[in-house]
Amino acid sequence: MTRHLLVPMDDSERARAALEHAVSLFPDDEVTVLHVVDDLEAGYGGGRPPVTTGGEKRVDDEDPDFFEDVRSIAAAHDRTVETTVIEGTSADAILEYAREHDVDQIVMGSQGRSGVSRMLLGSIAEAVTRQSSVPVTIVP
Repeated sequence: MTRHLLVPMDDSERARAALEHAVSLFPDDEVTVLHVVDDLEAGYGGGRPPVTTGGEKRVDDEDPDFFEDVRSIAAAHDRTVETTVIEGTSADAILEYAREHDVDQIVMGSQGRSGVSRMLLGSIAEAVTRQSSVPVTIVP
């Protein structure tokens, strides 16, 4: 039975490691790579304006440059992945996408912050893990 994996992606080595983990460890599963353009970033001109389709705010423009790396990682494992870019608050958008698209598991990287840094900045991976109704694999 094919499962649907969600790999949240930004332009970081940790996110690339999570994708590498997903495509190599789960060779028969469908993989969607999701990039979230933060609401604040988009609101202040740092991102692209969203287009609402079917209740989902999808960013309607060209893919981020690092999606080339995503496709290269997938191709190195003889895989293809679906890519999508949406607007929202990172953790909330990831969780909402997972619910609305029948995701069976989330595989994501973590910056590994601890102590005061984690308390001040928060942790997207921690928020997703605590609130997700599906299993979450954190790749350090």
